[in-house]
Amino acid sequence: MKLNDCISVPRLEPASSLLELSPEQRSELWAGVHDAIEIYWRKVTEYPVTPKLDPGPIRELLRDADFSGPIRPSDAIRLCVEGLTRYQTHTSHPSYFGLFNPRASFMGVMADTLVAAFNPQAGSWSASPFAVEVEQHVLRFFGEQFGLDPRKTHGTFTSGGSEANHTACLTALTHRFPEFAVQGVRALRSRPLIYCSTEGHHTHHRAARMCGLGADAIREIPVDRFLQMNTELLADQIRKDRKEGHTPFLVIGTAGTTNTGVIDPIAEIAAFAAREGLWFHLDAAWGGAAVLVPELRHHFEGVHLADSITLDAHKWLSVPMAAGLYLTRHADILEKTFRIDTPYVPQDTDRLDVVEPYQNSMQWSRRLIGLKVFLSLAVAGREGYAAVLRYQTRMGALLRERLQEAGWKIVNQTPLPVVCFTEAEVSETPNDYLAGIAREVLASGKAWISITRLSGNRPVLRACVTNYKTSARDVDDLVKTLTEARTKLRRLHGMPS
Repeated sequence: MKLNDCISVPRLEPASSLLELSPEQRSELWAGVHDAIEIYWRKVTEYPVTPKLDPGPIRELLRDADFSGPIRPSDAIRLCVEGLTRYQTHTSHPSYFGLFNPRASFMGVMADTLVAAFNPQAGSWSASPFAVEVEQHVLRFFGEQFGLDPRKTHGTFTSGGSEANHTACLTALTHRFPEFAVQGVRALRSRPLIYCSTEGHHTHHRAARMCGLGADAIREIPVDRFLQMNTELLADQIRKDRKEGHTPFLVIGTAGTTNTGVIDPIAEIAAFAAREGLWFHLDAAWGGAAVLVPELRHHFEGVHLADSITLDAHKWLSVPMAAGLYLTRHADILEKTFRIDTPYVPQDTDRLDVVEPYQNSMQWSRRLIGLKVFLSLAVAGREGYAAVLRYQTRMGALLRERLQEAGWKIVNQTPLPVVCFTEAEVSETPNDYLAGIAREVLASGKAWISITRLSGNRPVLRACVTNYKTSARDVDDLVKTLTEARTKLRRLHGMPS
């Protein structure tokens, strides 16, 4: 007797309609989503920039969606639209002066819609030749903007700067320690060390941990009075570490620090790294977009000497999350770092001059990330993007001017639109004073700014023009809101108004 003879198998009806829906339902939902997006884009300026931070109403909104049974598709869409409208910080609002989270380009939105519908497997060239070639086309374009030879530029799209910086750490390790790819950290006879400034991004610390080196493999180099990496102290630290038997292998510069938008002395660090035999990685996640603007390019002198570069298109290039890029001028390093041969992936491209993404990145099955960058660039063009970035830079300069006129002191120097500021008239302030001002601004719902700490642990207020819709009126409104918050906090702390 066969096993199947003992089993009564009911007749199964196709369930695809539950996932694909009918043509009529799809048309209705497309129309509803279109209307919801149009309303949001047109009316976002009418919403409070920040939500009330209370999980209760959100959980109540979600209570009936317990998955015990299906709900009407239109009701599910409405639930999500209501939740996203009421319960998020609206980074699309022109008064969001925040952490590099921009209003998305419309062509980027279109691209993500196409990618979700066509769902290409961008991990394999033979599975999605167009998808892979689009990404390689965009990677070569950005390589050329950074001064690399586009014919020799290699790279990969990533989920963001964190993955790109992790990739940089792995490629630097593989370059310096070829045995690392197979034997791992146990093959290393001395302690590998990484160098970045105290203003560098903390994804580098995480990358060191994920590579098995530990966060204390990072040597944080103090900054100078301009908040740039102090290269003399960098050289001193490396000499000391080598004397103690350690092996420096990676130095990281930053082009547009998160705190202050400062650009490290790229050419100086690149020359030093070349002399010392170190891999030089440039973290240009946000500020790197400025290479598209001719009058800003001189701030990136020496960028072509970097061994690898991080750029996040979902920051200043205004495409939807998540779109990071890792670029390198070393043609074979990604394959040396990530290649694994498998019996189950078709080997159809062995004799073709193409890139296999799954052999050149930490992702395997992967989304077509680069289409949103491709479509945004194709429609705006390089000069169009330069005009947008130039405009935002002018709004940053206007913000500095208006703040100084209103009695604030600017404490950072950068050509990029990040403004750090504090009180101009008060030399010492209570510990909670500036944080209180930031809380008042957020609570008003009129704008989003933050408080951060610079070298020496001094608190400052921070505002960044990260939205291509931010206008002079939005800048003036922010300064007015800040002035009102300052007056209130001065009274609260018994300070002269």
